[in-house]
Amino acid sequence: MADDDRFRTLSGIPVDAVYGDGPAPGEYPYTRGVHADMYRSRLWTMRMFAGFGTAGDTNARFHELLKAGGTGLSTAFDMPTLMGRDSDHDWALGEVGRAGVAVDTVEDVADLFAGIDLGAVSTSMTINGPAPIVLAMYVAVAEEGGVDRGRLSGTLQNDILKEYQAQKEYLFPPRPSVRLVTDVIRFTTAEMPRWNPVSISGYHIREAGSTAAQELAFTLANGFAYVEAAVAAGLAVDDFAPRLSFFFNSHLDFFEEVGKFRAARRIWARWMRDRYGASDERSLKLRFHTQTAGVSLTAQQPEVNVARVALQALAGVLGGTQSLHTDSFDEALALPSEDAARIALRTQQVIAHETGVANVADPLGGSAYVEWMTDELERRAEEVFAHLEDLGGGSILEGVHAGIESGWFAGEIADSAYRYEREVNAGERIVVGVNAFTDGDDPESRRLLRIGQDTEDLQRKRLAAVRQARDDEAVATALARVAADAAEPTTNVMPALLDAVRARATLGEVADALEGVFGTWTEKAVV
Repeated sequence: MADDDRFRTLSGIPVDAVYGDGPAPGEYPYTRGVHADMYRSRLWTMRMFAGFGTAGDTNARFHELLKAGGTGLSTAFDMPTLMGRDSDHDWALGEVGRAGVAVDTVEDVADLFAGIDLGAVSTSMTINGPAPIVLAMYVAVAEEGGVDRGRLSGTLQNDILKEYQAQKEYLFPPRPSVRLVTDVIRFTTAEMPRWNPVSISGYHIREAGSTAAQELAFTLANGFAYVEAAVAAGLAVDDFAPRLSFFFNSHLDFFEEVGKFRAARRIWARWMRDRYGASDERSLKLRFHTQTAGVSLTAQQPEVNVARVALQALAGVLGGTQSLHTDSFDEALALPSEDAARIALRTQQVIAHETGVANVADPLGGSAYVEWMTDELERRAEEVFAHLEDLGGGSILEGVHAGIESGWFAGEIADSAYRYEREVNAGERIVVGVNAFTDGDDPESRRLLRIGQDTEDLQRKRLAAVRQARDDEAVATALARVAADAAEPTTNVMPALLDAVRARATLGEVADALEGVFGTWTEKAVV
């Protein structure tokens, strides 16, 4: 008889929370999940990704998503913001607000979250190189609105290592960039106990063309590197590790994805306990956000993407994710339309409330195939860790740096991407609507979201107004302090960043002050 009669099949059959033998969900090494009853007590957070145009445009979308039942916000920034450039920079021409929201100053962040209680809503921000600056803006806006920083909950992606490996949106060389990540960890550990300072991201590694095993291995290796960097900066592992989180891709090979998520939890738990000496159970539990695979979406017959996204989301849930973003079906063509974003959210809600998969923790556990896949992906990941240890003379952190500096990571990902594309082009791997089943595409019937030149003009005018109204002397003083603190390796730059953004220094000005100390980075060509 089931232990809780609220959980029944459509036929009325009661079901237990867990089935099978061996370590249960919520028990070390957490292969089957980080909580004993998983989604029976609390569903995953439905965190929908949004960002386009001006801060006001995205704020309206945030309110729509919350009204539609979203339970967390996730912010996409435009390319100039991701690269630490202001909207009036020459490099920003034609890019402002196009692939995400434009953020230049604290005023933009205030508009972005207008009418939203930052003390009550969890916010995720997908930004890396300028992540400490944007976090400072978020804290400043909250405190100017009466919300203490200790009440803020959310996640800053802030995973700079994968930028050098895959996404290429970096500002400074790797070593000072890791120092900035460590400064954020130190700052949030001391003053923002509900905040996740790093979302160690395999998502972009996978989007760049890696295999599932590479995504798993490279992501966890980056996590171990941040642990080593924080410990070297004087933090005790159990003081910060409970707030580390992860961000994985959920791709199309259904059982491989489920096995990847299960293997990730097991590897993290073992390494944190046995290698890094963590004793707090929370340090051992790998918590992760999942996003469906944007790279798998097709411009041809885009409605078919609804099916792809649903299956990828289901794999994330069966793999035990803590939060989930479902891509909109039209994203291969343009920024998501409002209707497409709503369908993406409804996909999660159907999985949560209509399929019954949330009634049982790790329902695929014990499947011979799933257990074998979990073991195999773990084995392949361990091979990568051994290679990085060799590169780093026993240190994963130094091994990751060496792999970036030599181009090893980029080369491995490029080889995997090439193999996949060759298989698709040869017809050895079917992509529905692209190299098979191609009838039925009707591009004329699509309604897409377009961002016009007026958005860029408006953002530039807003930036000019902020510059006109501020105290330039106060800005110059604050930026000089940023540079001075950056030049002192043991000084945490976050307080200086807070002062700079409060004075209305722009994102680009603060990034320039840091660049003057740290320099820039030129990637080694992979031959």
